[in-house]
Amino acid sequence: MTRGIFVTGTDTGVGKTRVAAALLRGLAADGVRAVGMKPVASGVEPGETCNADVAALAAAAGVAAAIADVNPYAFAPAIAPHLAAARTGAVIDVETIAAAYARLAAQADAVVVEGAGGAMTPLSDRADMLDIAVRLGLPVLLVVGVRLGCINHALLTAQAVRARGLELVGWAASRIDPAMAQADANVATLSRLLAAPLIADLRWQAGAAAAAPIRGSALAALRLRR
Repeated sequence: MTRGIFVTGTDTGVGKTRVAAALLRGLAADGVRAVGMKPVASGVEPGETCNADVAALAAAAGVAAAIADVNPYAFAPAIAPHLAAARTGAVIDVETIAAAYARLAAQADAVVVEGAGGAMTPLSDRADMLDIAVRLGLPVLLVVGVRLGCINHALLTAQAVRARGLELVGWAASRIDPAMAQADANVATLSRLLAAPLIADLRWQAGAAAAAPIRGSALAALRLRR
């Protein structure tokens, strides 16, 4: 049976792709055939078939898959998905995403699904990112952008995840503000309050540097390792 996980974040730009790609590389290093998926992506540059996040997931995956399944909904405007869809006349359909996920799952042992924006970023007036995790029946990994206000953002997001009946199986600290005061103390507080294991603590790096593969006990905690 294919295993999967839904990677969401406290906001946009907090490092979800770094974490998802690190998971994919860790799975590949452990001999697990894994594929990444980003159901909805905005900001596709002219002449490109996908945006930078989708390209990073494809590069980290151990299974080659059709980009149309890895990223069923791709939009040029770098704006919120529901606004990008409205601008192009598209409707983001969770069932279409589920069908693409099923095709990916048939090719792999594990599927790492990365959401867009924060956990409750709208897909439409009636659906949001967490509805994808609900439909696919996936546990959730939360990426917390460690900056001022992150404790509140993380606890609210965790509350939203659990209110949907989803399991929060872990979280990752992404230190996006290198000048943040008391960053270690904030991470320690979240470790006590989130009631989920800290599976990665990513230090700040300039640019889009790749994170080290997430392996071993961290993968075991997420139940993605066979």
